[in-house]
Order: sequence, then C-alpha cells, then structure tokens
Amino acid sequence: MRYLAVLLAALPSMALAQGWGNVAKQAEPKGFSWTDPLFGGTWMAWTAATAAVFIGIFGAMAVLTVIELRRPGGDERRGALGLTTTRGDRLFITLMGAVYIFLAWLGLTDMQLWAPLGLSLLWATFCFWKA
Repeated sequence: MRYLAVLLAALPSMALAQGWGNVAKQAEPKGFSWTDPLFGGTWMAWTAATAAVFIGIFGAMAVLTVIELRRPGGDERRGALGLTTTRGDRLFITLMGAVYIFLAWLGLTDMQLWAPLGLSLLWATFCFWKA
C-alpha cells in the first residue's frame, strides 16, 4: 500500500516529464530553410539546396542540347588551358572546378558559401570564354 501511495504521488510529475503538459500547445510556424528535407522517408535527403543544384546541372545540359541542335559540331576550339574542347567539355571542366572550389572552401574556412559561389561563377565565365 505504501508503494501505491508513492506511485500516485509521483504520477503527475511523471506525466509532465513525458511532455503531457505540451499536448495542447500549437507548434510555432517555421520559415523557409534550405536544409530542411523536402520529402520524408526517401533514400536521399532532398533539400532545397540539393534540388537547386540538380535543376541547375540539368538545366545547363538542356541549354547545351538546344544550342547543339541549332549549331551542331560542338564549337571546338583550343583555349588558354591548352586543350581542344567542345561545349560539353567546358561544362564538365566548369562543374569539376566548382566542386573543387566549394570543397576547398569548406575544408579551409567556416565562412558562408557566397564567396565560393562568386568564385565558381567567375571560373565558369573563364571556362566558357577562354578555355
């Protein structure tokens, strides 16, 4: 009987410890976040940022396809890097360079990613203009 009295006395504190005091409270609305998952329960954590990267890559490939259909031949030229490249080669060099710029930035600093984005856009301009 003594154990039952202790259990009944501790019951309200156990219920509050489990979060029952927050049952009727409304969740605070959250704003947009680039890192929140878009879909739950999938094999890949699709965030707005990863979706934007993939949409950008496939968009660039679509633009290059349209240009290739209008002006076939790949627009080969020998650039500043000493390579004979086509439009697709220049896109690949641009994407690989952007990956290395971002990885180096993430590995060497803890600053925000706006500066490597600018560097990557400058790299893309260089690749399509001079490479």
